[in-house]
Amino acid sequence: MPATKGVFGLAFKKSAGESLVEDRSVEFQQRLAKLGQLRESGVDPYPNDFKPSTTAAAVTEKYGPLTPEELEARKGESVSIAGRIMAKRDFGKASFVQIQDRSGRIQAYAKKDILGEAAYNTFKLCDMGDIIGFEGHLFRTKTGELTIEATSLRLLAKGLHPLPEKWHGLSDVEARYRQRYLDLMVNPEVKDVFVKRSRIIKFIRDFLTGRDFMEVETPMLQSIPGGAAAKPFKTYHNALQMELYMRIAPELYLKRLIVAGLERVFEINRNFRNEGISTRHNPEFTMLEFYLAYATFDDLMDLTEEMISSLIRELTGSMKITYQGAEIDFTPRWTRISVRDAILKYSDAAEDIFEDKDKAVLFSKKLGLKIPEGLSHGKILTEIFEEVAEPKFIQPTFVTHYPLDVSPLSRKNAKDPSIVDRFELLVAGREIANAFSELNDPIDQRERFENQLKEKAAGDAEAHEMDEDFVRALEYGMPPTAGEGIGIDRLVMLLTDSPSIRDVILFPQLKKAVSQSSPSAAGDNV
Repeated sequence: MPATKGVFGLAFKKSAGESLVEDRSVEFQQRLAKLGQLRESGVDPYPNDFKPSTTAAAVTEKYGPLTPEELEARKGESVSIAGRIMAKRDFGKASFVQIQDRSGRIQAYAKKDILGEAAYNTFKLCDMGDIIGFEGHLFRTKTGELTIEATSLRLLAKGLHPLPEKWHGLSDVEARYRQRYLDLMVNPEVKDVFVKRSRIIKFIRDFLTGRDFMEVETPMLQSIPGGAAAKPFKTYHNALQMELYMRIAPELYLKRLIVAGLERVFEINRNFRNEGISTRHNPEFTMLEFYLAYATFDDLMDLTEEMISSLIRELTGSMKITYQGAEIDFTPRWTRISVRDAILKYSDAAEDIFEDKDKAVLFSKKLGLKIPEGLSHGKILTEIFEEVAEPKFIQPTFVTHYPLDVSPLSRKNAKDPSIVDRFELLVAGREIANAFSELNDPIDQRERFENQLKEKAAGDAEAHEMDEDFVRALEYGMPPTAGEGIGIDRLVMLLTDSPSIRDVILFPQLKKAVSQSSPSAAGDNV
């Protein structure tokens, strides 16, 4: 008979009462056969009417301190939980299973004499990875483990693929990222990272709203990409017949809100940059940006120090963490040093490189840096700083007063117009935050945009576009303001001791898989 496509997109051959699945593992076919047996016996393998009354963690918290005798006295109390079978020990007419729900794991005991033959036969067709629901009372085994003795049981979802037994042993580490649902399912420490990530974001949100900041949302699709030096992703809107860009930063829209009089605003959301993938970079990433009217970058250093040190204390109960073997102390007050002083401290550079571009070029060549023809003096100095000083800052450090050339949206320093009132927070040798006193002079801002256009024409793909509407907004008057961006992913990396940004993003961007013919290739082959 001709083959037809089943619900899994697989080829099924129709015959008298049987289906043959092609190109699948033996265990997949065995589980599919069990699915057929369940349906034939009148069991719905995917019901939607079981409501658990509690969670594994709540049961453990409530009943965990009780003695066997106290549990026996409360035998009339019934609980119901639902979760995935993570382990199963079969003793013929009785079985122990480990059930995992969102809160953790608990053991359940299934006995044929209690459940009845029909329910126990259903249970016998359950495999590791299936989702089941139990109702019963609590007791302790001979080894003292808190256990639910099941008085009723329901299969809630039949799993057709085996769980990976040695997920950490996968030769292809990217398989963990490609099938994150399996990674989270079998590795509790991975789930802990994302639980902590959620706590970090909640803390930041509460910290800012508690200081009268208003959370807002600004466009993801923008007609002019701005707010950062980065190459955008481009798309096309058919109805409007115009090119649009995925935003590289929300900055220019948040500043429009400052102009509008909102005065304290923040956004936690995605940015998109068409750049390479590395342990520190993902094309889609999460940023916190916040803006505070009538403040300077000095005020933001104080605010940032308070926010992050309070966050560390909330998460760990201490001011110290360990990141990749290095102890980092977040006890205030953190070091503050200028770009200029950092270069002089961590290299043998002479002070004349800050006044003479040619001498800066010669020093950069001495360092082995490849400086593109026509690169500005300020950008050369920044390259030198990133080479000789940036990796040195393991402890939290505010590096201040970057060159004007690399800061087109920052306010010039009142004493030295070649630098700006800006800082980057460096921890473990990498940037965590970037902030500055905002440029609110519309004439100066227009001139800087025009200079950026010249750099773009000269081949700088990351130079700013001219944003006439933003300049127009500044012409209405923006109060003196300070703004900051914090990379949430990098912050989470730091606070979870994660070496790669892919470890803290649920579904990171990856290269196209060589073969995706089997959706459970990793699980079936472990």
